Amino acid sequence: MTNLIEKFLKIFARRGRSIILAYDHGIEHGPTDFLENPDAADPEYILKIAREAGFDGVVFQRGIAEKYYDGSVPLILKLNGKTSLYAGEPISVANCTVEEAVSLGASAVGYTIYPGSGYEWKMFEELRTIKKEAVKFDIPLVIWSYPRGGKVTNETAPEVVAYAARIALEVGADAMKIKYTGDPKTFAWAVKVAGKVPVLMSGGPKTKTEEEFLRQVEGALEAGALGIAVGRNVWQRKDALKFAKILAEMVYGGKKVTDVLPELYR
Repeated sequence: MTNLIEKFLKIFARRGRSIILAYDHGIEHGPTDFLENPDAADPEYILKIAREAGFDGVVFQRGIAEKYYDGSVPLILKLNGKTSLYAGEPISVANCTVEEAVSLGASAVGYTIYPGSGYEWKMFEELRTIKKEAVKFDIPLVIWSYPRGGKVTNETAPEVVAYAARIALEVGADAMKIKYTGDPKTFAWAVKVAGKVPVLMSGGPKTKTEEEFLRQVEGALEAGALGIAVGRNVWQRKDALKFAKILAEMVYGGKKVTDVLPELYR
């Protein structure tokens, strides 16, 4: 069996680091996420940003992949999703199989778990089957590990993020997407307890300023993260492509925030 972590790195971190452009927000939050930049409602616009900024991959739900994916950027097919209309305990179940994802051209599959939810058992149970299928089809599994519900009062608390990272390792992730703790020191602990599994910092909601997000990226990289999986902090910006290229300079080129600020405000 191919080492699926190595396979993920070969495809999605060919320069040693990774930027994934996430675009599973239409189901998760609704089209209100596209109001700040209406161009972002078009999946072809997202593919254009990823291509022109030289990103390593995109994240689509199955319906977007069926109708828009053109193979120009490696695809992580998100297997599950939920809406913001549901008000109960957090739960996200699959709407696509690994086999279907492969048929749509995916190079990896993604699955979100909500440890702490009253339904964590159901997601873990479903994940068991998905992991088995991912191994069968020799395709890496990326786990979005977001503790919510139950005793979780602060999703970005260092101890919660570290726990999220460890859970993703223990349930079989080949790469993981976790929240940023707010500083490199505490995030480094989350990266450490993730073991051999590459860590992608979750981009999260659009920050008030571009510099604020760039400093988060700098901190995550300093802490040992492989890179970032970012959506709104790119395509909600008015000049999304320019900001995407600046991110690429930091992640791939090793530039610091102080190096890119002049370009950012030019």
